[in-house]
Amino acid sequence: MTEEEFYRIYTFLKNRYGIDMSRKKEIIKGRLENYVKNHGFEDYHSYMNAVEADKTGEMEKKLVDMLTTNHTYFMRESEHFDYLRKEVLPYLKKKEEKNKDLRIWCGAASTGEEPYTLAMLLMDFLGLEKEQWDTQILATDISTEVLTHAMQGIYTKEQAEPLPEHFKRRFFKNLPDGEHVKVTDELKSEVLYRKFNLMDPFPFRRRLHVIFLRNVMIYFDDKTKTKILQKVYDALEPGGYLFIGRTETVDRNVVPFELVQASIFRKREV
Repeated sequence: MTEEEFYRIYTFLKNRYGIDMSRKKEIIKGRLENYVKNHGFEDYHSYMNAVEADKTGEMEKKLVDMLTTNHTYFMRESEHFDYLRKEVLPYLKKKEEKNKDLRIWCGAASTGEEPYTLAMLLMDFLGLEKEQWDTQILATDISTEVLTHAMQGIYTKEQAEPLPEHFKRRFFKNLPDGEHVKVTDELKSEVLYRKFNLMDPFPFRRRLHVIFLRNVMIYFDDKTKTKILQKVYDALEPGGYLFIGRTETVDRNVVPFELVQASIFRKREV
């Protein structure tokens, strides 16, 4: 991969999706090399020519799928879910008692572990009152491939192991192969999956109570990250919460979030 080819690929990603891979030449090469070779392209330029000429957009989807990392697992950064259950949900239940509407967005859904965990927590927290509430979670990602996996809701038993036992019993069915489980239809109906590019205008008609945007801003430069965080701030209800990855930061001099604790932020109440 020449420097010119590398520049073309990472600027394509940066311009379309805000993803900054300008320092990740070896990762880009490692993920594309076999695909480019096996599909008969002479070099990376001829591959990118095909991507840009494909009016169906399928080749661009495939490129994004190959280059975006989607490492996740159930109960990842479990302290976030603990705080949500102990602090955020009781607060929101009291605040929204009249409307009975909780609007939650998972902005980096990947293969579904995070939004399904959120849905399980909500159903468990509300208990018998759940039927009275609208709590469907919007889960988005730029990768069609991982969204397809998420919508299928099939995981190995090992992947589901970190979940509490009562969650596994209630929300999963064992598959005949003895090695996999599948989320129940009840749980699946609680999550709405959609493809979405964070660089696009946010489509929300009403403000959100909780946004999970974890381990995704590490792919953006500071300018892009600030732009996205400002849109997130504007999309939150006053008093709403933002959860980001443990290694990520928010410049509160630029976007006026209140720090709750490490990687948990809140929009100031009016």
